Amino acid sequence: MNSIKREVEISAEHAGRRLDQVLADCWSEFSRTRLSAWIRDGQVQVDGRQVKPRHTVSAGEVVSLRAELEAHPNNPRPEAIELDVLHQDECILIVNKPPGLVVHPGSGNPDGTLVNALLHHDPGLAPLPRAGLIHRLDKDTSGCLVIARTMKSHRFLVAAMKKRRIERHYLALVWGELIAGGTVDQPLGRHPVDRRRQVVRPDGRAAVTHYRIARRLIGATLLDVKLETGRTHQIRVHMAHIRHPIIGDPVYGQRGAPGGLTEAQRGMWREFPRQALHAARICVPHPDDGDMVEASAPMPLDFQALVEALESDSQPT
Repeated sequence: MNSIKREVEISAEHAGRRLDQVLADCWSEFSRTRLSAWIRDGQVQVDGRQVKPRHTVSAGEVVSLRAELEAHPNNPRPEAIELDVLHQDECILIVNKPPGLVVHPGSGNPDGTLVNALLHHDPGLAPLPRAGLIHRLDKDTSGCLVIARTMKSHRFLVAAMKKRRIERHYLALVWGELIAGGTVDQPLGRHPVDRRRQVVRPDGRAAVTHYRIARRLIGATLLDVKLETGRTHQIRVHMAHIRHPIIGDPVYGQRGAPGGLTEAQRGMWREFPRQALHAARICVPHPDDGDMVEASAPMPLDFQALVEALESDSQPT
């Protein structure tokens, strides 16, 4: 558990209001429900005395908080797993997730996840849902992930994600030589039989993916993809829908390799062990002032090697 200590003097502006309302303004990193519970338990005192949440405050009163913040019940134990930190301040953390690392525990992955690593890196994340994670990446997708470090930041960033204020850019290596960029605007929902898969379906949730050509290759195209929405497997399903699935995708991709490749190129293509998808850049409004914080993650070495192997006789766009 984490010890919480706060103290505030009631201003003239707040005088005459309920204590729980005032504290929700002053200590917005905590919910009003949590603050009310602390007041009732005597962990919040006004001028050294216990009061009720509806207590009417007066200017000059000093309110003190001494409480224990328990770990979120769904968070696992911390584990010493190395993290690649791209940005860190008091409110947010942005990390570069390597391919192969599961984001949070689930069936078949009780530990050894990014959440375990985050809790070891910053024990203060323990009270937050999913250790502060605002979004997720598939196990074999690499790149930028943003984590809130306080409850206030968590609420702000969850709201920012819903309002589409967080910009996420991916690099996707897809089958086929595309001529131009475009937009896929197709709703997504669960497959009617295989519940682990997503499909384009008219009764699904709105999903919009923008893409442009980053590099033309032999038999493939490297795309710069921007998400307007963030549905499960969105890029993977949308690229497969336009018949340019992501190379190496075991669920939505295709087997074999195109013609025109050397034996070495064909071998690298065939042996690439996962979907070639990387969350390359993220832009996040900061919870304190709203200014954008940008972080970039370099392309993983295996991804980079495959791109370079396929670019013989091709020119960057």
